[in-house]
Amino acid sequence: MYYRSHMPDLPAREQRPAYPPLPTTDLLTGEPFRMDLQAVKDAVRRTAGKIHLTPILSSIGAADAIRRSGGPLLGDGRVRFKSEHLQRSGSYKVRGMLNRVARLVEFFGIEDVKRRGIITFSAGNAAAAYAWAGRVYGIPVEVVMPAKAVPAKIAACKAYGATVHLVEGNMGTAGELKSKLVAERGLIDAHPFDDPFVIAGHGSMGIEILEQIPEADVVIGGLGGGGMLCGASVALRALKPEIRLYGVEPDGSSAVKQAVDKGGVVPVTPVTVADGLGAPYAGSWTLPLASSLLDGLITLPDEEILGGLRFAMERLKQVVEPAGAAALAALLFGRIPVIPGDRVVVILSGGNVDLTRIPEFLERAAPVPGA
Repeated sequence: MYYRSHMPDLPAREQRPAYPPLPTTDLLTGEPFRMDLQAVKDAVRRTAGKIHLTPILSSIGAADAIRRSGGPLLGDGRVRFKSEHLQRSGSYKVRGMLNRVARLVEFFGIEDVKRRGIITFSAGNAAAAYAWAGRVYGIPVEVVMPAKAVPAKIAACKAYGATVHLVEGNMGTAGELKSKLVAERGLIDAHPFDDPFVIAGHGSMGIEILEQIPEADVVIGGLGGGGMLCGASVALRALKPEIRLYGVEPDGSSAVKQAVDKGGVVPVTPVTVADGLGAPYAGSWTLPLASSLLDGLITLPDEEILGGLRFAMERLKQVVEPAGAAALAALLFGRIPVIPGDRVVVILSGGNVDLTRIPEFLERAAPVPGA
């Protein structure tokens, strides 16, 4: 059957190469930092009342497709979805970026942060989230983005009041210009994923998932630099140690998997339709967290990611971007080792899709087995 034939052989966490130790200091403030459940709870406190509690959606049709393609009958005969594409700014990113900005204000004071300003580099969603968080506090934000970024994401950054710098090239090129501007102007260098307060902020999603679906057995999420799923996993693993956690990357942009497999950072040049998963490397925080917390890291081709996007539109009636559909695609195409009765939660991480490319995406989408 299709589902079983496409199941990857995933090594156990304890069989992975040794990885660097988790940092213990926040580089922006110089203060000690412990990445644990308390850090996530502190983030929940800082962001309370400013972000959405996103709903859990469910689909019997997704579970039926898995069953028809040779997969198991999932718990309650349905797949659940944490709908972060309905979060403020259109993605989960505001969780972490608001926590980061809030801590800067707590530590340095609002006037100092306003005087210096904040800068980041991003393919779009992190940039928009920092721009949104800056607007909450009245802090000027600058973002460096690839010129080929989704136009709607560029427009969102500008609408939130950010100064946008566009560069030819990829995320690596954007990062180089960001570093140059930091050196020249003394801007606060706010990282899009490899930052302890960003990661802890994303962890609030993990707390919410178990509050909404306490019986969850499996959580699946996309991996770019790893901030979202690593943060959520800090909370999920602490609150429910037996839960199984899987990260999904495009074949052409697998910085986290390559780093975990090697036990060290591997720079990559992302080539994928899922621009939100196009990180150029795994970071000093996300590499040890992914190595120690995730049960499996899976890659899949763009065509299957787009198959997940098409399924979300046709069957779930949800508009998500390619990066937001990757976790769903991995489940539908038989890449996640689920067993009968599993209660599965898929994170739909973002919905900032380039609407002009929808016909292209649908045309390229691989047919979902059993759908």
